[in-house]
Formats: sequence, C-alpha cells, structure tokens
Amino acid sequence: MSLSEERVSHLARLVVDGIWDDDLVDYVDDDAALRAAKRGLNEFVKSLADVDQAAKAKVASLKRGVVEGSPEWDVLYGKYFEEEMQRRGGK
Repeated sequence: MSLSEERVSHLARLVVDGIWDDDLVDYVDDDAALRAAKRGLNEFVKSLADVDQAAKAKVASLKRGVVEGSPEWDVLYGKYFEEEMQRRGGK
C-alpha cells in the first residue's frame, strides 16, 4: 500500500488541524508540525506494508499450498496479519 504525496499532505493537514483544534498540543512552527505528521504517516504506511508482506509470506510458506483469494487464504492471512501486528506492538 502506498499513498501519494498529495494524499499524505492532506492527511497530515487533517491531523495537525485536529490536534490544534482539540487543543492537544501547541506548536510554534506549523511547517515542522506538518513534516512530523507526514513522516509519521509514511512510517505507518510502511509498517503496514511490511506486516502485509510478512503475513503473505507465512501463508505462502504453508506446505498445503493455499490458493490466494480463497476463503481459507483470507482467514489465514487475517490471522497471520493480526499476529504480526501484535508481535510488532500494534493493536
């Protein structure tokens, strides 16, 4: 999964505005806050892609040859995705 620079910028602006509107953080430099939000979003998307790849690799490594897109594959992928997220500290 990847997001365009435009999408990342839009989401970062929503995050920064939401934090500001809810008075959760006061920041002096709006550009620095946007850069930090963009960096965080990009790291999050990268980590999701890594988890996705790890889950797919686990399903592919099974000896019984589960066909991608089958109901069994979907269940196993979901299970391995959740396990990998927990292993990495997510969810």
